[in-house]
Amino acid sequence: MKNFWSSALGACVGSIVGLVLFAIIIGAFVMAGIAGMSESFISGQQPSKIEKKSILRLTLEGTIPEKAASNDELMSMFYGVEQTPLLRDVIDAIYDAEDNDRIEGLFIDCRGAAAGLASSIEIRRAIEDFKANSGKWVYAYADTYTQSDYYIASVADSIFINPEGSLDLHGLSSAIPHFKTLLDKVGVEMQIFKVGTFKSAVEPFMLPHMSDANKEQTMAYMGSIWSTLTEQISKSRGISVEQLNQLTDSITYTKPTDYLLKNKLVDATCYGFEMVRKLKELTDVDEDKPLRFVGMRQYASTLTNGSASERITVLYADGDIEAGTPDAIDATELTEAIITAAGDKDVKGLVMRVNSPGGSAFDSEQIWAALEDFKKTGKPYAVSMGNYAASGGYYISSGADRIFAEPTTLTGSIGIFGMVPNVEKLVADIGINIDEVGTNQNPNFPSITKAMTPMQAQQMQRMVEKGYDLFTRRCAQGRHVSQDSIKAIAEGRVWDGRTALKIGLVDELGDLSDAIAWVAEKAKLEDYSLEYQPKTTPDIKGFFTSYMTMQTRNAVMSEMPLFYQSSEIIRRMLGLYPVQARAFINVEL
Repeated sequence: MKNFWSSALGACVGSIVGLVLFAIIIGAFVMAGIAGMSESFISGQQPSKIEKKSILRLTLEGTIPEKAASNDELMSMFYGVEQTPLLRDVIDAIYDAEDNDRIEGLFIDCRGAAAGLASSIEIRRAIEDFKANSGKWVYAYADTYTQSDYYIASVADSIFINPEGSLDLHGLSSAIPHFKTLLDKVGVEMQIFKVGTFKSAVEPFMLPHMSDANKEQTMAYMGSIWSTLTEQISKSRGISVEQLNQLTDSITYTKPTDYLLKNKLVDATCYGFEMVRKLKELTDVDEDKPLRFVGMRQYASTLTNGSASERITVLYADGDIEAGTPDAIDATELTEAIITAAGDKDVKGLVMRVNSPGGSAFDSEQIWAALEDFKKTGKPYAVSMGNYAASGGYYISSGADRIFAEPTTLTGSIGIFGMVPNVEKLVADIGINIDEVGTNQNPNFPSITKAMTPMQAQQMQRMVEKGYDLFTRRCAQGRHVSQDSIKAIAEGRVWDGRTALKIGLVDELGDLSDAIAWVAEKAKLEDYSLEYQPKTTPDIKGFFTSYMTMQTRNAVMSEMPLFYQSSEIIRRMLGLYPVQARAFINVEL
């Protein structure tokens, strides 16, 4: 009995101590999150409801994700009151606000967004429609305009900048670190098997620099994308494309604001507090009262996805196609959602939003097969491509009844590769000897501690070639063309959306709303609701892991961005399944 009570007391004390420590940790995280919140003169009230003379506020800061992460709600506790708006929150809010008489106008608060190329063009289009359809004003302000922010802000009626601010136009670039020399020095050989002249994902591990083929394809799609961006800025700002490129080459970041005004890149200068006064005058708010801002996620929370029993499922395929990786595309989870939608009589159509550079070739095939099974129901099925739908991302898209892409979407990269590291020299150099015994000739294949035999390498290459043949057949089947015609534009080559339309890889330039409207029309739906799949579920253990990982990542990125980028490439590539349908694309806006 004595032992029982002592154990019980100990357990109670331990629980109390644990709860206290948990509370302290949570408090510390909350304080850290509050301390990390950005400050600005442009602050205002975030009302619980949309009041009269409110301003819809688009804050361009950080990432604009396609779908919520598994612990998005928990993470938002540490980074401000409002959760990070999803891309669809931003788009839905802007379009709905056109007809909302409580919204006076749209304010673009530029603080350095990390939006992708296709996401940026979709947001800009929504703002352009808001202006044209509502007649309401659109103002933009920044202390410093990044190129990504400026592209979106350039559609505004008036662009304001801090008198001592800057504006960065520099064009597009793609900087890819190569590790071949480093790997040679440390004694690691990357055994690579691929099909496709342009399949460049493995180049950082097999070449000391970009191949001529990769330079060719990269310059081709970057040139097309830059033309799209400059044409749109030119139209909005009344500056010729030629002049825009001259300004870009002049290193605008170093120029004073007088230069920016003279060349019509901005309309006026003012400090943050003066911008607040302008907005108060526009909305007839007293000087001593706060502005009535409505954030994108807050506005979107007032909207519904419809109440009709007949539904269109919007399925997000966002991230790497890699099972077991947090917030990546899990083939099992995705196929379950597809099969469920196929069997639900109230689901009348499917739109898959693809934002992926690909990943496991095997998992891509599983998703493709589930989608083919869905098509047997006769329900319409469309794909809406986001920033990327390349390699495995295109694999899972290829069978859609109709494929929509943005002009700046990066797609294609129809190719397969395999990569197995050999660390035999490295372990020998550091004094480790590895002996293996086995019952058969290849008991530990593939092994990272010894080079492949000629027979093993031959079999690996055949496996990759078989995967490439299957990939191109799937694309040919989905696009209703011959396999040879697909192979002619495959070879692992990456294409921008505008060019992909010309060569038949996509059907139409448009966004997610266009894809939904197409499916609704084909399903003959006048009244329908939307459901977004797959659902995210909170995971408290995963939350703490994600939080600490994010803090570490942010610290390393801020101090050593190139080191972080390089280490991420190595970490991801070395941990992959040997056969991949993956593109490695790095284009900075």
